[in-house]
Amino acid sequence: MDITNRTVFIVGGTSGIGLGLARRFAAAGSTVIVGGRRNDPVDGLATVEVDVTDPESVLRARDRVLADYPDLDVVVTMSGVMLVEDLRDPAHFASAETTIATNVLGTIRVIDAFTAHLIERGVGTIITVSSGIAFLPFPVAPTYGASKAAVHAYSEALRAQLDGTGVEVAELVPPAVASHPDIASRNPHALDLNDYLDEVMGLLSEQPTPHEVLVKGVLMHRWAERDGTYAELVAQRSTALAGLPGR
Repeated sequence: MDITNRTVFIVGGTSGIGLGLARRFAAAGSTVIVGGRRNDPVDGLATVEVDVTDPESVLRARDRVLADYPDLDVVVTMSGVMLVEDLRDPAHFASAETTIATNVLGTIRVIDAFTAHLIERGVGTIITVSSGIAFLPFPVAPTYGASKAAVHAYSEALRAQLDGTGVEVAELVPPAVASHPDIASRNPHALDLNDYLDEVMGLLSEQPTPHEVLVKGVLMHRWAERDGTYAELVAQRSTALAGLPGR
């Protein structure tokens, strides 16, 4: 995809990987709008308040964005939460509901809000965001993994249904990325944010746009089952369960 002359709305773009993408698209020459729960100015970027768990909030954000930026042609569904759950404790269900409401239903709401506009234009890009954990579970965050597997499956179906409309679908599949200092301190294997963004922008610029945007650091997750390393890696990642209270 051309990253130099686009109008991009990044929902969940006020921090972390989303903000990093916003900065990169803007630096490349695109017009960028970021959406988040607050509409405080971020790096001089246009901001729109949006809560993906609230259908009316999503529609209000859509109407504002399209009124101000009728040439919008890229939508990125970046919003997501990752919560630790102990499945032995029934209280985990509240975290599961929050995760599904944000990661799955929130993604679908944003896509639905802008699909008609993009189809009418006859050209555009939807970028969904799953995770390496969609393909290689992290047992301390079970619903997160399930939600990102759902985003992957939904992205595949969306791409098939939009075939022939001129609207392409790319799925961003991040590994652990040090998008905040606390992530880097907890996970020394997390990729540096700028290194990750360098790879992502290079991959997005390929022709044709890849269906899955896979940086080198996520390949072990994406292809673990194919490569015969799945069971071993899930066992390694299960050691984190020992950190749950009472374990």
